[in-house]
Amino acid sequence: MPVLRAPTGMETKESAVAPIATTRPSTPIIAVRRNPITRQLEEGKQFFAHKYPEMKYLAYFQAYTNTYGELEDLKRKYEEALSADGVVGLVIGTRPDCMPDSLLDYLEEMNRHTFLLVEYGIESTDDKTLCRINRGHTFHAAADAVERTASRGILTGGHVILGLPGETHESIVAQAGVLSRLPLTTLKMHQLQLIRGTRMALEYRQHPEDFHLFGVEEYIDLVIDYIEHLRSDLVLERFVSQSPKELLIAPDWGLKNYEFNHRVQKRMKELGAYQGKKYEM
Repeated sequence: MPVLRAPTGMETKESAVAPIATTRPSTPIIAVRRNPITRQLEEGKQFFAHKYPEMKYLAYFQAYTNTYGELEDLKRKYEEALSADGVVGLVIGTRPDCMPDSLLDYLEEMNRHTFLLVEYGIESTDDKTLCRINRGHTFHAAADAVERTASRGILTGGHVILGLPGETHESIVAQAGVLSRLPLTTLKMHQLQLIRGTRMALEYRQHPEDFHLFGVEEYIDLVIDYIEHLRSDLVLERFVSQSPKELLIAPDWGLKNYEFNHRVQKRMKELGAYQGKKYEM
């Protein structure tokens, strides 16, 4: 089922530039500023309609913090997305420090009537790392948000970045067991990418010795080790991310997501590896 991205852009109190894409490999469509959510979704549907004419969709509030704002304004945006023809549910991406109980009350009720998944940017289980990257929240805040959300019966996802400054292969793999003990339904992971114009890109230029950028084979080994230490019922949605070439400094492996996934699966078969093989309760 394709996922159409339609962010609220709540930080600026305006509709922001909104990429729309599906979970299948594709070229994203970019919506213009102040483009209503319904129009963004319709543009996304038109892009895929010729190939998947009978397909239903999930509206993915991905960019920015999509639970930040007045409750009534958030409700209006979510309900506008759900009113679009062919949209059968929502995926809401947000920060773990932006989920008040009042919004969870509303989402719990929504969850009784439609598909809903709330996805939190956890990024790391190490508070030193979170402080180092100026994330603005602790792992405790992330764990609390995940537990409060899942306790309402809402499907709950997490997102992590592998290879953040100061983290090693061993410390990254150790995080898999910590995350597995949370009531997560889904998990997305991807490699650290250095993007032009960011603070981290500047830090990399000034102190490259603080960064370890994985080669593709080394990262495949890391991903497999990580997978083996995850509990077996956790749904893994992503292993890598692809930033636009004009923005990406490193690493540039020249692989599509599906090509990377194929190499991971092939290597796992060769090793006899499988998810949960090394997971300890």
